[in-house]
Amino acid sequence: MKAGLLQMYPLTPQMEAELQKRFRVHRWYEISDKQAFLQAERGAIKAIVTGGHLGVSHELAAALPNLEIVAINGVGFDKVDLHQARARGFRVTNTPDVLTEDVADLAIGLSIAVLRQLVRADNYVRSGQWKSGEMPLSNKASRRRYGIYGLGRIGKAIAIRLEAFNADIAYCGRGKQPDVAYEYHSSPLSLARACDVLIVAAAATPETRHVIDRGVLEALGTNGVLVNISRGSLVDEKALVDVLTSGGLRGAALDVFENEPHVPQELIGMQNVVLAPHIGAATHETRGEMATLVLANLDAHFAGTELPTPVV
Repeated sequence: MKAGLLQMYPLTPQMEAELQKRFRVHRWYEISDKQAFLQAERGAIKAIVTGGHLGVSHELAAALPNLEIVAINGVGFDKVDLHQARARGFRVTNTPDVLTEDVADLAIGLSIAVLRQLVRADNYVRSGQWKSGEMPLSNKASRRRYGIYGLGRIGKAIAIRLEAFNADIAYCGRGKQPDVAYEYHSSPLSLARACDVLIVAAAATPETRHVIDRGVLEALGTNGVLVNISRGSLVDEKALVDVLTSGGLRGAALDVFENEPHVPQELIGMQNVVLAPHIGAATHETRGEMATLVLANLDAHFAGTELPTPVV
């Protein structure tokens, strides 16, 4: 008999078909009476497939006594209780590396979009405003000072792309990296003071919650731009709204938010803010590679072999 698997959110048709071949799949997001389901199936669920943006609640994992593996279709694991996983003995995997290029590309795209006002420019043409005169000037993307908070795989990929823009690149992270030539700053506040565009690319942890706070945003200054492609929790969203409203920042470009999919109405109404619906890894190519890695982790676990990309 196939093991039970809990699918936390919709996946690509190809990935769902592969999961169906291997497991008895239960779509958690389609189950109306979740308590009744757990009473009937809790003992049969051995695997969960979820997204980094969703994770698995401590309570749900605790309700599944035979849970063996949580396979994350994404790189972030901040919404899975790793202490619980270690204590209970279930494995956690993610899909690093395969999405690095896409997220880095988006970081550059968002930076250009907000500096060159591409969204506003598109609307300027579509609305017919161009017929009445030229659009106001925007700002250069090249030869600017870029700061990257979090110089891991994605942060480094962003930096490599920025080199082609003749950018002055600095970074802040857990510590100075000996093999990195970029200027290092020991705090996000110091980094903000030294850059025009601050790109947030660090992992979400309890230590990084609201690390981009009002002080950092104000240090970035009236000519500064914030770009966030990591997690919404790293930025104090209320402070960001306040600073943007008061003219304390030139603009922002955001792919992630604190309470997704809910976005503050104030941000939606700002012309100097570019918004995206958490699409960092949302390409056909990368989603296919992510699916392959999720399946490889599941197959390895149930075959009793080494996991390709374990978290715990």
